Amino acid sequence: MLSFTKQGIFCKQANVYIDPWKPVERAIISHGHSDHARRGHKNYLCVQESKEIIRHRLGKKINIDTLTFGERRTINGVTFSFHPAGHIIGSAQIRVEYKGEIWVFSGDYKTEDDGISGAFEPIPCHAFITESTFGLPFYQWQPQHKVAEEINNWWRLNKVHNRVSLLAGYSLGKAQRLIHLLDDSIGKIYTNDTVEDINEIVRMQGVPLKATTRIHQGMKAEDFVGNIIIAPSSALHIDFEKANCEVSEAVASGWMAIRKMRINRKVDRGFVLSDHADWPGLNAAIRATGAEHVFVTHGYTNMFSKWLCEQGINAIPVSTKYVGELLEKKS
Repeated sequence: MLSFTKQGIFCKQANVYIDPWKPVERAIISHGHSDHARRGHKNYLCVQESKEIIRHRLGKKINIDTLTFGERRTINGVTFSFHPAGHIIGSAQIRVEYKGEIWVFSGDYKTEDDGISGAFEPIPCHAFITESTFGLPFYQWQPQHKVAEEINNWWRLNKVHNRVSLLAGYSLGKAQRLIHLLDDSIGKIYTNDTVEDINEIVRMQGVPLKATTRIHQGMKAEDFVGNIIIAPSSALHIDFEKANCEVSEAVASGWMAIRKMRINRKVDRGFVLSDHADWPGLNAAIRATGAEHVFVTHGYTNMFSKWLCEQGINAIPVSTKYVGELLEKKS
């Protein structure tokens, strides 16, 4: 029912593409990250919770239509619907049904409910298209509340020592999750423009984010002492050294499970927190679908496909333009 083409994942019967990477007439979009929601399509369809995020990132003039979660849209006999993926705010799996056959494109997903992105919904299907960003047994996440405790303890200690806490995370998804996990009784939460722009959009949609303060040019480095900044560190232009302010920098990412990554980034702390499913999550999600066929996209595609085949699942690795989790760079 779905095929993998040079433009993207294509449903020929409906003449639509799912998260295409080249400009097409009609695109169904799983979420707002730039490797899934790209410029240049003539018509966009997404879940309601992603509409304003995508418009903010791609331009107010794009032609975009929406469905609510679970609502169905039939195009030339093919029925499409969006279901929670749990990846970030507004992320969706896309269910495709034609003549009793059901396929599900999961996009990016995680199976732990983070409290703001909605809980992942297993969808029974015949064929399941899955990511494999962290598709190795090595990747097994701690419960979110334990990581939150680690982050807040780090911030408290920095405050005791009059340090600025800089916690790097990409602007859509990771930043909002971090804000949700922070204990704002410790101090103020500052954000840069790219993060705060997204914060304003999701707050308007009713997402209960903690109060944050947008960084502006009139602020001095000393203003941030004892407080925390949530932003890609590469996007900050504050001269802490000139002001003689000590900064403790940390990164929150699934890649922080790899010690070499932490060393290469030259950060003080690496918190293992990912918006993608870990090894148990990937396996549990796939089993829950009951899918007879699994197509494995971005990540450890070959190794994860081999593993699934050994479990009796017909799994096939597929080359796509999706990138999974990038440190700070995912937009």
